[in-house]
Amino acid sequence: MFAQLITSFIASAAFGVIFNVPKNSLFQCGCVGMLGWALYFFLVENEINSIIATLAAAFIVAVISQYFAKRYKTPITIFNVSGIIPLVPGGLSYDAMKHFVENDFNIAVQLATKAFMLAGAIALGLIFAEVINQLITKYNRRKLRMRN
Repeated sequence: MFAQLITSFIASAAFGVIFNVPKNSLFQCGCVGMLGWALYFFLVENEINSIIATLAAAFIVAVISQYFAKRYKTPITIFNVSGIIPLVPGGLSYDAMKHFVENDFNIAVQLATKAFMLAGAIALGLIFAEVINQLITKYNRRKLRMRN
């Protein structure tokens, strides 16, 4: 587990370097990716479907990214993009393409479908967190107006 956490931290922070994230935000980017991967790893180890685990991890990545964006006054994209990197199904996509090239279409379609579903779960997790954030913000603004 410790190796998984360190590796996901390094991957997220390193992608932040490639993505030209400000140097003072690299640690936070690594933390976002590490926490998202920790949740994913914990859920998968406890026999939760990997698609549901990816959805939950992407949601947590987005929530933590929103917090860091407000706290450090930086764009949320900096943390979101770096944080989802450990969740991206790159190896699965590679395996799907390898099976397509080898004319093993049944397995290729199965792997490609799972990769698309995982990518969709990442997108849904990010969107869902943003929608909830906007609803909470809207509710708080209305509540503040009602007091005045």
